[in-house]
Amino acid sequence: MDKRQFDIVIVGAGPAGLAAAAAASSSRASIAIVDENPQAGGQIWRAEKGSLSSAAARLISRVNQRNVEFISGTQVFDAADGALICERDGARIEIGYSKLIIATGARELFLPFPGWTLPGVFGAGGLQALVKGGFDIRNKRVIVAGSGPLLLAVADQLKSKGAKIIAIVEQASSGSIRRFARSLWHSPDKLTQAAALRARLLGIPYKTNSFITGVREENNEKIVTVGRREYRCDLVACGFHLVPNVELPSLLGCTIMNGVVVVDELQHTSIFNLFCAGETTGIGGVDRSLVEGEIAGLAAIGRDGEARRLLPTLNGANAFADRLNKTFRLRDELKTVADDDTILCRCEDVMMGAVKEFQSWREAKLQTRCGMGPCQGRVCGAAARFIFDWELDTARPPIYPVRLENL
Repeated sequence: MDKRQFDIVIVGAGPAGLAAAAAASSSRASIAIVDENPQAGGQIWRAEKGSLSSAAARLISRVNQRNVEFISGTQVFDAADGALICERDGARIEIGYSKLIIATGARELFLPFPGWTLPGVFGAGGLQALVKGGFDIRNKRVIVAGSGPLLLAVADQLKSKGAKIIAIVEQASSGSIRRFARSLWHSPDKLTQAAALRARLLGIPYKTNSFITGVREENNEKIVTVGRREYRCDLVACGFHLVPNVELPSLLGCTIMNGVVVVDELQHTSIFNLFCAGETTGIGGVDRSLVEGEIAGLAAIGRDGEARRLLPTLNGANAFADRLNKTFRLRDELKTVADDDTILCRCEDVMMGAVKEFQSWREAKLQTRCGMGPCQGRVCGAAARFIFDWELDTARPPIYPVRLENL
């Protein structure tokens, strides 16, 4: 078994993790970034055919020039006694640390509706990632639906690759989106980006105050019901904003409230040598992740004064995040879209009707195996938390499926 030891270990090579590594690398500390992907950048900066965005490339180049080791293709599944227990290339590896920075990002939130498990119905970000990986979407008719700014980014990406975007279906109201758009005057860069994005999507119907209530198949087409209207398309891309990945901090005993890790102004968690940065502390976008990562990196090497000088920037990013999350807050009607025959847990084929009689997530798991499949409730658990207002269990190892011999 391979054992490694570092002063600072960072889990996650997205914007927050890279920013933390760049800040911490100004010291003489030995630093490692651990990530399950082969390349740095995370979901937001996922490489497309070997390329990276200029912002990602600059940050990665800065990290590569310092005393930072990138341990790629490595999945953390447990932790004990100041070490991460990981699996890499099918083998067990233990990575010890004195200080740990968790920047594991977020994943898409999926809410069930009749037909959401049909072939051709994707997560919005999932379809985007497939296209970046080479999936040919030319001339495919696509409906992009759900909530949040990701929908526009996905539609733009798919359109640029030759897809025909039939409609963008957003559950938030037009009034709340207009108020959010007006607030961008405080963020000129974001206003410019938003204006350019909307210009590229000109002519595509943007249906606010709307959501998918069902999808069915007819003659190799998807028939998508939105309110009283039906759309015909080839593919559906649907996602309802994001869910922080808090399994690892939960496993380590960090305080979790409302689905996010609780941190102080310098990104310390309730565990003395453990920091969290980025979407694990709340959904807030790239700018917030970058400044949180930098603060965490500086705090980890004891440069609290430098870290505190970044707090005004963080406050501005937090204000934007608050407006973002308020604008795209999910409406209660989405809790009633799935009927009793709609699958909730895709791994174990558990229907909505089988779980709604229970009073808690734990009870539903014990009685139906909901959330006990390979994804360990990452999809159905987040959906159940929204639909039933259930609190989820504390994570237990292994937090990812691994080889039995590595346990």
